[in-house]
Amino acid sequence: MVSVADESREQEPLLGSPGFTTQKPEAHIARNLITGTASVAQAGIWILAALVWSNVLALPFALFTGHPLLASTALLLQVQAALILQPTATPDQKLLGTRIHYIIQLLSILSFLSAFVVIEFNKGDHPHFVSPHGILGLITIILVVLQASFGVIQFFFPVTVLGSVDAGKRVYKYHRWAGYVLLLLEVSTVLAATQTPYNLNAIHIPTGGVVAAVILTLLGVGARVKKAKLGLNDA
Repeated sequence: MVSVADESREQEPLLGSPGFTTQKPEAHIARNLITGTASVAQAGIWILAALVWSNVLALPFALFTGHPLLASTALLLQVQAALILQPTATPDQKLLGTRIHYIIQLLSILSFLSAFVVIEFNKGDHPHFVSPHGILGLITIILVVLQASFGVIQFFFPVTVLGSVDAGKRVYKYHRWAGYVLLLLEVSTVLAATQTPYNLNAIHIPTGGVVAAVILTLLGVGARVKKAKLGLNDA
């Protein structure tokens, strides 16, 4: 028999108390974007976006301009998609949160794909995927598309593809794990971008500022991760 204390521990986030990370029954879902350590994540991701946008837009407009603007927008949206869904608790909250999550993720994926297309056209006849940033970017875009496809299957077509709704629910934890791993890969790609010759010689996005922004973002998102939703309490 599971005690109340055990149930409480199952809902405990990895990095702290669940007090500010579980959506209250009467709370509007939009508050999930700022509740608890979401404010830390928001500070980090908006600082990151501001660093990219301000430095890129300070240069003359060119085809390349769209790549960092679209890529950073995609990452900004990814963080919002995670924050809106993390604290949901009741079935109604989870359903609404998941629908909003998918809408935001769709916009994010379109931004990622657009950023990819822009840089491919911009490269022209020059070598592609030779720098750490380019290689990480290619891996990221492939995994983002696969992750999104898996999410659509488990939520919209669990019976058709997986055999049952319960089967779809059982693999939710893998989708969540993959999402957090992807976030790490995405910010690693951004960090690698600060070391490209073009950034070092022309854009001058500060590596230290990006590192600080990334740390804030990861801490803010990570502090709201619930172990039970990742299957870490399964026996």
